[in-house]
Amino acid sequence: MSDYAVINPATGETLAEYDTLSDAGVEAALAAAHDGYRVWSRTAPAQRAEALRRVAQLHRDRRDDLAAIIVREMGKPLEAALGEVDFAADITEYYADNIDRITGDTPIDIQGEGTAVIRRSALGPLLGIMPWNFPYYQVARFAAPNLAVGNTILLKHAPQCPESAEALQLIYRDAGLPEGAYVNIRVTNDQAATIIADPRVQGVSVTGSERAGAAVAEVAGRNLKKVALELGGSDPFILLSTDDLDAAVQAAVDARLDNNGQSCNGAKRFLVVDDLYDAFLAKFSAALGEAKVGDPFAEDTVLGPLSSLAAAERLDEQVQRAVEQGAVLEVGGTRDGAFYPGTVLTGVTSDMDAYREEFFGPVAAVYRVSGEDEAVAIANDTGFGLGSYVFTTDAAQAERIAERLEAGMVYVNLVLADSPELPFGGVKRSGTSRELGLLAADEFVNKKLIRTA
Repeated sequence: MSDYAVINPATGETLAEYDTLSDAGVEAALAAAHDGYRVWSRTAPAQRAEALRRVAQLHRDRRDDLAAIIVREMGKPLEAALGEVDFAADITEYYADNIDRITGDTPIDIQGEGTAVIRRSALGPLLGIMPWNFPYYQVARFAAPNLAVGNTILLKHAPQCPESAEALQLIYRDAGLPEGAYVNIRVTNDQAATIIADPRVQGVSVTGSERAGAAVAEVAGRNLKKVALELGGSDPFILLSTDDLDAAVQAAVDARLDNNGQSCNGAKRFLVVDDLYDAFLAKFSAALGEAKVGDPFAEDTVLGPLSSLAAAERLDEQVQRAVEQGAVLEVGGTRDGAFYPGTVLTGVTSDMDAYREEFFGPVAAVYRVSGEDEAVAIANDTGFGLGSYVFTTDAAQAERIAERLEAGMVYVNLVLADSPELPFGGVKRSGTSRELGLLAADEFVNKKLIRTA
């Protein structure tokens, strides 16, 4: 069987297989991206913006077909798949709308006579290594800002997402971008390493696991290439006070079950103050236990299958190991093929594997905390530092906690609030860069100083 295949996780059926590129095909892709860069980087920003607007519109025009593809590829419930297509379109359009801010000169106040500006210019072809959990959104947040500044894209998608990857290639082609501006490649890890080392490639961005990030960064470092990393997370959800416990519980449920629980910045550890803990745990466990598991194409499905049988088996092994080490299983924890129900663990302590691990699926660990200091201490006691969520009625407390949390993002009294203009990224083992917002367009550019007398 090919490494690149569509295997419906709901049924286990192999729906399609795709060939991996030959070494000659890799060379052709590199040459296309290099030649395309010469054209695309010299295209006027306004024309690049119009092409990106066409890309966004084609996402919207093909919305239903695009959504159906990723339901089949990785089990995303249909409503969520449609929402992902919409978000990818919005992201792409954002960079078209802001292209003047992205590409315009930034004046510098200088000491003495004359002028100085920072001029942002493209670097060249970039390699993007993308994950399976958001096949369109992940690509949009990497490709759109870099295409806006004039770079070209070599896009290696996850092996289980070849159909959506082909659909995106067609969108960029139909939008009228020059040949080589966006090139979908199906390559092995060894071939990817060869691409990173190639002098025509100027940088690499990877979204994925810590292991994948470390492997890519090692190759990039040996070849003196800029690397952007967006890796895992074990985001804390801190609840210290609320005027509406039911709303806080619903926010917690939404933050944990988004994308079948397979989201890097999904809330995974729930730190609840003592006087709210019992009521929260009862309501939260009930809600996760009642979340309907089933056909991802069905309208009332909350949780489709995990992305693959292997993913469900890994998650189940983590949960069972946590219980063996002394954690309490409040609800869930019973795998059915690639399907996994909403699951709640309590009693997790710092000597258990579950305290340090990321649960990439609908599994939540709930902790009782005495107050603000203990909540922050547990929240920060992790190698990850992606996102975080703080629920409190005390604005001053929210500000204090936001300052103290070791995370790239802090959301106060809301969840699922990602937006094209808001930078996304983390610290510690969660990554080294920012995507979305204007900061994303600064990752792979030459910030050239031009000083004039």
